[in-house]
Amino acid sequence: MNEPVLVLNANFQPINVTSTYRAINLVLSEKATLLLNGRGVIHSVSRTFPLPSVIRLKRMVKRPRPIVKFNRKEIFRRDNFTCQYCGRQSSNLTIDHVIPRHLGGETVWDNVVTACPHCNHLKGGMTPEQSGMYPRRMPKDPPNAATYLFGKHLNQNQEWRQFLVGW
Repeated sequence: MNEPVLVLNANFQPINVTSTYRAINLVLSEKATLLLNGRGVIHSVSRTFPLPSVIRLKRMVKRPRPIVKFNRKEIFRRDNFTCQYCGRQSSNLTIDHVIPRHLGGETVWDNVVTACPHCNHLKGGMTPEQSGMYPRRMPKDPPNAATYLFGKHLNQNQEWRQFLVGW
């Protein structure tokens, strides 16, 4: 019952990912319609209900476009869990400021990268010019596309791709 379900606005714009339990409640209360059922059914005493994969709200909900939140998890995801200095993938990663904070660097998308502890220690509080260590990819804001925003669920839910591409 905790499988993710893609929620589409009335104009088919993806706006959220919710739990199966919440999605079934939205469909039963007639606030949403079931678009895709790729998960089977759930049985109650007297009825059988399809388990939704994608639902669409019946009324248009005005919301600002979702954006990627700035946090450690999203920095690691943007950099593909790879050290931006040596290229090693690891589960033991840190955040490095390209321009150190004590030299005026800010904690923003354009100044932080993923680094392994070894590279972060080698670079220390120096600029890339001083340390000779440059990021393999210069940091930038992650894309605000729906495929990136809801992409962490795409491996298990390939049927969502048709609703995410183009937004």
